Amino acid sequence: MTQDAQKLTIRPPKAEDKTQWKELWATYLAFYHTTVSPKVYDRNFARICDPEDLGLRALLAVVEDTPVGLVHFLRHDHFWRLDEVVYLQDLFTRRDMRGRGVGRALINAVYDAADDMGCSKVYWMTQDHNFQARELYDQVGRLTPFIRYDRP
Repeated sequence: MTQDAQKLTIRPPKAEDKTQWKELWATYLAFYHTTVSPKVYDRNFARICDPEDLGLRALLAVVEDTPVGLVHFLRHDHFWRLDEVVYLQDLFTRRDMRGRGVGRALINAVYDAADDMGCSKVYWMTQDHNFQARELYDQVGRLTPFIRYDRP
């Protein structure tokens, strides 16, 4: 974070964060021209707040008790490795907080979580036209030549 008077904290979401988490995630999804049903919001928020559920994970970037960014990630097996890997699925920072180190702090927190879980690899995808995010990604990650396909 730049020399701001504001202190950035990265932490797991709490029950009282649901409304702000949902607003952040909805804004992120809108960037990708998609929405999810209320049931998806409810199920996923319950899972990321459940310390016993290790499938889906999330962290919030918080400034002055207000969530300003989020990251969603999950750990999974990999055929080419003995250790599991971490897929960073969603990363979002509120527009007014961009350029202040929030996204970098969230990615570094996922790297730390991966290390804590014994996972040496973290990977993610973005769209080729997401230039602002890619400026950060080029600094904290390595671009690969893979192209993604989806089932039609």
